[in-house]
Amino acid sequence: MDSIRNIAIIAHVDHGKTTLVDKILHHCKLFRENKEVGELILDNNDIEKERGITILSKNVSVHYKGVKINIIDTPGHADFGGEVERVLNMADGVLLLVDAFEGPMPQTRFVLQKALELKLKPLVVVNKVDKENCTPDEVYESVFDLMFDLDAEEWQLDFPVIYGSAKNNWMSKDWKNQTDSVEPLLDSVIEHIPSPKVSEGTTQMLITSLDYSSFTGRVAIGRLQRGVLNQGDNVSLVKRDGSVHKSKVKELNVFDGLGKLKVQKVDAGDICAVVGLDNFEIGDTIADFENPDALPTINIDEPTMSMLFTINDSPFFGKEGKYVTSRHIKDRLEKELEKNLAMRVEDTGSADKFLVFGRGVLHLSVLIETMRREGYELQIGQPQVIIKNINNIKSEPVEELIIDLPEDISGKAIEMVAVRKGEMVSMDGKGSRMICKFIIPSRGIIGLRNLLITASAGEAIMNHRFIDFQPFKGDMPTRLTGSLISMEQGTAIPYSLDKLQERGRFFVEPGDAIYTGQVIGENTRADDLVVNVTKTKKLSNVRASGSDDKVKLAPPIKFGLEEALEYIQKDEYVEVTPQTIRLRKIYLDENERKRMSKKTTS
Repeated sequence: MDSIRNIAIIAHVDHGKTTLVDKILHHCKLFRENKEVGELILDNNDIEKERGITILSKNVSVHYKGVKINIIDTPGHADFGGEVERVLNMADGVLLLVDAFEGPMPQTRFVLQKALELKLKPLVVVNKVDKENCTPDEVYESVFDLMFDLDAEEWQLDFPVIYGSAKNNWMSKDWKNQTDSVEPLLDSVIEHIPSPKVSEGTTQMLITSLDYSSFTGRVAIGRLQRGVLNQGDNVSLVKRDGSVHKSKVKELNVFDGLGKLKVQKVDAGDICAVVGLDNFEIGDTIADFENPDALPTINIDEPTMSMLFTINDSPFFGKEGKYVTSRHIKDRLEKELEKNLAMRVEDTGSADKFLVFGRGVLHLSVLIETMRREGYELQIGQPQVIIKNINNIKSEPVEELIIDLPEDISGKAIEMVAVRKGEMVSMDGKGSRMICKFIIPSRGIIGLRNLLITASAGEAIMNHRFIDFQPFKGDMPTRLTGSLISMEQGTAIPYSLDKLQERGRFFVEPGDAIYTGQVIGENTRADDLVVNVTKTKKLSNVRASGSDDKVKLAPPIKFGLEEALEYIQKDEYVEVTPQTIRLRKIYLDENERKRMSKKTTS
């Protein structure tokens, strides 16, 4: 078993995990010399490529000096914490990647805590040492302090450290001494990361991840803890609830480079993919046929936020999407539940409305974005945080928020957070930037990013991680401006838009198709205003159509999905179709809206 190493790469967002994996793959000659492979090889779905973040964890393996190294690339966002937690179960050690300038960040803390709890050996890589003003030695100290804070054991605190720049393809034990490859890192992995501990006994494998193939169906992925698995073996599947189902292994695959290699048998300690099992879920154990012995199942952090998913019932439904019925949406959410452990779905008593719970706006918006690309049409309600009753005290989720922004606007940012019930914990200067740390309710974070980015002209960087449920902090101010609502269905006319410009800012441009009850702009005042932007100019023999001055319109505000979700009020939906994101009132008819608002206030 000395010839296998299982490592997971953990780090904060944008500290260079996926880039480092790229360089390791290249170094181990996984590609032909003439093959164009590009960058961020593992971020293979479209959303990952566009956003530049890893969402799903990936398995690859390389061979180096006769040792097989299984590498697991993990997401850095706390919203995908469910993904990180379960894949760490497959590893024997972790590569903790830290930026040489930023040092440990909230998500670094989050993923490291999980790794230390699982008794994994850390190997610290201080990346990006070629950055200006970076302080590798100080970062090393702060990593040590962080591990100490997280109650790391003696042998974990005695961690090796490697410095380098993944982008420029070098690693070294001394950051002043630049080498020409990532070899020192791979040597350290073989030296310091333990080979898998194999205990004696019958077959045991915890299913920690899922794959899907249109030919073979669902594939169970995990690490074989003990015993041997052979192709054609009869096995027991021990469910999370303790029930046992008999099944058969049709095919076995191990990870080889970026793909999989079909094998006849798998020895304990290796990560493999099992084909042919029926009705399995993540957290189940593949065990011996005669004497099944289950492994402890996976605990996943609870969701902190919910959104209402419903069918699209706007006047434009079915024009762009392929899947529009409640049956389609229900089936798709159930399919997602199979592999997305940190998500929950609850029925609402209505056949076409579903409450979906997740770890944050980003976690759920990635699901919505995936669905719209697959051709679904749906409507999403305002994100709500989960309120719990703990010891008869109304409690809400609270997060640690870190904002990195230019010094001159830090006062404004502190004010914004304070209004949202945020308490400042610390404030550190780094060159011309300030790093402010707060404790804030999760409710306060919804919509904050947009305000900060506007106030800082795009310079603010915001990160947050869930801490705990704490007593409810009281009411919070909502959006100060009302909505401009369309009065009629039709096409937006430049003449009307021009005449209404002083009323507020628009989200639509001339020529856009709009319907009654659609939110088409933001009112300058706090109340909603119904306007008609489909009205054309009345022509006569005195007034020709082109005799007026050219209309000068301010450019419309275009929302991305997260921004739209964070922007809407309680009585609004975001309508999502494969091509468009619209905002609308839940009740399209003005009289119905008035009637409903009286009901809620009375």
